[in-house]
Parts: sequence; C-alpha cells; structure tokens
Amino acid sequence: MEPGCLLNNVANTRVTDRFLQDIRFQLLAKWADLLFFLFAPLLAAFYQSQVDDLTLWKPSLVWNFVGSVFAACTFNFGPHTITLPHLDFGNLSWGWCAITALGWFDPDLGGHLILWDLKLVIRFPPGSTILIPSAIICHSNVPIRPHEKRFSFTQYTAGGLFRWIRNGFQTDEAFENTATKEEKRERAEEAKTRWEKGVAMYSTVDSLRT
Repeated sequence: MEPGCLLNNVANTRVTDRFLQDIRFQLLAKWADLLFFLFAPLLAAFYQSQVDDLTLWKPSLVWNFVGSVFAACTFNFGPHTITLPHLDFGNLSWGWCAITALGWFDPDLGGHLILWDLKLVIRFPPGSTILIPSAIICHSNVPIRPHEKRFSFTQYTAGGLFRWIRNGFQTDEAFENTATKEEKRERAEEAKTRWEKGVAMYSTVDSLRT
C-alpha cells in the first residue's frame, strides 16, 4: 500500500471535481496557503517540501489545487455543519489545518469556533479562514439557528504522508523490516526530539516582526 489519490464513487467525484475546478475554491485554497506562509513560514515551507518530495517520488499524483501545500481537503455540505469537540488525530501532531466557514448565518449568534484547551470562543463569520493545530487542540463549533445554513471547507495533510516520506517512501512496517541496526538507532534518537523540532517551526510574534 502506498499514497495515492482519494477514491470517491462516481456521483461524489462529479461533485468534488466541480468544486475543485471552481475559481472561488481555488482562490480560497491560495488564501489559506498565503496565511500559512505569513504566520508560520517555517512550518509552511516544511509542508511545501513534503509535497515536492511526494511529487518527485510519484509524478502521477494529482493534487487538488496547483501549488497548494495541503494534500487533502473536505467539503462539508451541511446545511448545518457543526462539529462536536474533537481532535483530528490523523493529522501531523504539530501540523496545521485550514478551516473556512461558508454559508448564511449570524456570526454573533452562532457558528463560533471553540478552542477548548485554550478556553477561547472565536467569532467565525462566513468567509473567514483560520489555521489551527487541529491534532492537538480540541475544537468544535457553536450551533446556528434552524433557518440558517453553514458549510465548511477544510484543508489538511494526513500524518501518514509525513511518515511515508521519513521512512524513505515506505510504511513503518517496511522500514522496520529493511532498516539496518544503525538506521533503527538513528530513528530512535530522532524520535526523542521530533516533537521539539516540529514545534520549533512555529513562529513567535517577534520572529514575524523581523
């Protein structure tokens, strides 16, 4: 098993292809990339390097949006798209995902984004985009009123893709079966500092000012 394009049934593919080719979603994807590089340039550059590595390894891969640093996206059609408190544990632990709110609702009365670990309730009106480390911060949304509509567009990259690249384009099991003792020792040492090195890609306010 190896990374490839996500498969949908014929009906869903027809719909998703239409959205992926829509200039409005293409612009939203570019906007999320711009925000990513603006507020976390080191992390965004790391994501970009992984996309480049995957493309070189398998040129036949078809990316959702040309130039995007995110490997996957989800269209949530609603019409009342609200999430319960959750973690996106399938994503890279220190990685970010982009969430865009869409629809017709009063953002003063509903649709707020809740970041439970930070004790924050964020006004999140239609058309807003936010990037969060969704694998480690529990998040959810405030419900909207019955007559309102809310949709969402999210972009992310599965943690398994990063592991695949780190393993030399193979699974964890394949790496364990083929790696030398020295390679396994180096991997164990790397694991001790992987989290710290990942978080070090985050920006500080001072670093963004320079």
